Amino acid sequence: MKPAEQGPIGVFDSGYGGLTILREIRRSLPGYSYLYLGDNARAPYGTRSFDIVYDFTLSAVKRLFEEGCSLVILACNTASAKALRTIQQRDLPRLAPDRRVLGVIRPTVEALGSVSRTGHIAVLATPGTVASQSYTLEVGKLYPEMKISEHACPMWVPLIENDEAYGPGADYFVKKYIDRALDNDPETDTIVLGCTHYPLLLPKILKVVPEGIRILSQGSLVAASLSDYLGRHKEIDSRCARGASVRYLTTEQASRFDHLASLFAGEEVHSERIAL
Repeated sequence: MKPAEQGPIGVFDSGYGGLTILREIRRSLPGYSYLYLGDNARAPYGTRSFDIVYDFTLSAVKRLFEEGCSLVILACNTASAKALRTIQQRDLPRLAPDRRVLGVIRPTVEALGSVSRTGHIAVLATPGTVASQSYTLEVGKLYPEMKISEHACPMWVPLIENDEAYGPGADYFVKKYIDRALDNDPETDTIVLGCTHYPLLLPKILKVVPEGIRILSQGSLVAASLSDYLGRHKEIDSRCARGASVRYLTTEQASRFDHLASLFAGEEVHSERIAL
């Protein structure tokens, strides 16, 4: 692959959730240009095998590189858990040694040290992220004294993607998974929303979480981490185009993507359909 010139910052997710990350990144770093890619036609990733998630994620990263991105954010916990390390260590040196791919799990974990008082953390995530134990492993590296419990919430993403996040039907499953996590470890004082879809359920989550328990949503954490990264890596920052613009790509029918994407993005979205 030829050396990168100036291009947008790429943001990838298996579907819509990464738009909550992009929304916070744009709020924090409004002067840059962005290119979002949602692989909605092959979503959800959360129940797929490691090999399939890796293959799908690598194909998306390659496409964003072809679109001129020197920096790609995997704004998807499942892709970060199942594909990021292999792409960073095996594929980038061969495909594009001058480009970078970052994830969302590490910035989230780094924030725990300044948030939790008891050191007891509950991570709510997709079955795929939980199966990877990525949060447990990352926390073990940085904060070995902390106790992490990871809990799969398999119904949350389907509810959100079927436009039921604000309906009464979601109440039962929000309370079910929160109660299960807190019953498992009553000393929990911090809940990590380990899926980028979950901020859409935050109003319902806040109603059932006891007072005094902190809820971490990833968008602002990833945005702050990216700002710090660009400040420390001027060679990457210099290849990130400024234009305060954003484009949206999807593997799904554009009109189908745009409706729900607008809810996640907080503004009207007009996308282009592509094939991977």
